[in-house]
Amino acid sequence: MTEHEGAIPGRILRRLLPAEREVAGLLGLMLLVHARHEARTGPDGEIVLLGDQDRGRWDRAMIEEGAGLVIVALTGPYGVQAAIAALHDEAADVATTDWPQVVALHDVLLALAPSPVVALNRAAAVAMRDGPEAGLALLGEPAGEPRLRDHPPYPMARAEPLHRLGRLPEAAAAYREALGLAGTDPERAYLLRRLDAAETGTRTSGPGGTAGA
Repeated sequence: MTEHEGAIPGRILRRLLPAEREVAGLLGLMLLVHARHEARTGPDGEIVLLGDQDRGRWDRAMIEEGAGLVIVALTGPYGVQAAIAALHDEAADVATTDWPQVVALHDVLLALAPSPVVALNRAAAVAMRDGPEAGLALLGEPAGEPRLRDHPPYPMARAEPLHRLGRLPEAAAAYREALGLAGTDPERAYLLRRLDAAETGTRTSGPGGTAGA
């Protein structure tokens, strides 16, 4: 997918509705997410999540354009999502990401457009800001939500902090749950690698799966 193909719906809307801030936010979000496209897969097509991506392969011109749109769009849900994406894209690595600001923006997004998925993403960000225990405490809250029942990122979001804490049997169980929900071969291959690491006692110190791809 070329840059033009990745952003064309947003660019069309922006030309048609240049004064609409949410349209600017949508285009900004599309650009900031698509800027990572080339780094999302490895040489064999395997999934590379955000924390493990080679940020040198991200499209900096696209990031700059998307971040510029955030400035005029930070009033609605798309603008807030774009601002979150910009914080990830502009950070040198996961460790130096402004996690307090990421959590604060998720708080704003929950107020504007509350949903179990936003709450799930906020919990993952809290795990990065305050530690895996804090994230796990929040991840227990949406467990009974029907819209998360078949949502693979939910057990995955639990598995990663459990893995970081060395609670390997619990992490393995969560990876197996996510594996049963995975919809593509690359997703299953990634989860099988993580499951193997948990089952063989290999702990992880990094948040490779944090904050999306």
